[in-house]
Amino acid sequence: MRRKERLPILAVTCGDPAGVGPEIAVRAAVSRDVRRRARLVLVGPESVWSAAARVVGVGLRLVPFDEKCGSRPRRRNTVEFAATAEPGEWQWGKISAAGGEAAFRAVEKAAALIQNGSCDAMVTAPLNKESLRAAAVPYIGHTEILAGLTQSEDPLTVFLTGKLCVFFFTRHLPLSEVPSRLETEALHRFILRCRDTLREWGIAHPKLAVAGFNPHCGEHGLLGSEEMRAVEPAVRAAAAEGVDAVGPIGADSVFAQAAEGRYDVVVSLYHDQGHIACKTLDFHRTVSVTAGLPFLRVSVDHGTAFDIAGTGQADAAGMKEAVCVAAAMVARRFRNEKKNCQSP
Repeated sequence: MRRKERLPILAVTCGDPAGVGPEIAVRAAVSRDVRRRARLVLVGPESVWSAAARVVGVGLRLVPFDEKCGSRPRRRNTVEFAATAEPGEWQWGKISAAGGEAAFRAVEKAAALIQNGSCDAMVTAPLNKESLRAAAVPYIGHTEILAGLTQSEDPLTVFLTGKLCVFFFTRHLPLSEVPSRLETEALHRFILRCRDTLREWGIAHPKLAVAGFNPHCGEHGLLGSEEMRAVEPAVRAAAAEGVDAVGPIGADSVFAQAAEGRYDVVVSLYHDQGHIACKTLDFHRTVSVTAGLPFLRVSVDHGTAFDIAGTGQADAAGMKEAVCVAAAMVARRFRNEKKNCQSP
């Protein structure tokens, strides 16, 4: 009889306590389908998890995470948690320093659990950038926090929605600043990093498409020069190094083409360009993956939804999808490691 592989152990952060993150994490943690795929460890203040369980109407039983235990609790609605410091005063749907501090400490704790070998990957609930700032956290968001905690240089943000995979060349920038960041050498290096990441994920010969920046890719300078100045030379340089890359292709077409399977990935040049495409395709099941870190991090793609936080209305589909994607990627890594160990 073949020995059953152990379940991936995923550290799931609470995000901002005042948002929907704890609610959707609790719903995911008690989901039968999720529990078949992964062993979840809820990371954050115990009072936050208890409050979320009350909101969603789940009789949650929290047990401290035992890093030495090889199996998860079997009893229904019993979930492991790794506690962080109890927050100061916070309210559902309100920006607060307490919420920002709690969100940051949860990410910090989850990263430590992975780095010491207790957990295999991280799944993050949404945080609020204004709450982070109120707490004097010196980072603007998850990607920047994780880059700082792990001393990683410029991690990659990737969105997955069904067959659509999108890498983001720029992230949290005012749109007015994006043209100055479109430099040939920087985009060339980014395309190479995308290719290498996809190879690590098991796609041996990925086909990449780069979205245009201007309407109709600038119409040879009539509607903008960014494509001629930076995008076209970057794609040519990558292709000359053996990358199967094309572009620029109009942003009004390229995402639909990739979703139909013509390309393995689209390089989005700015934040909303790729976000709109993915979220329109399937808002609730789009997930974000951070590449270029020492470990895997997967997240929901939506925000804290302060307007419905604390009401029990939040849809947990995105969190369940994020957990399942993380579990599948960790399981694939397990299989590859086992195969490499068995190779002569």
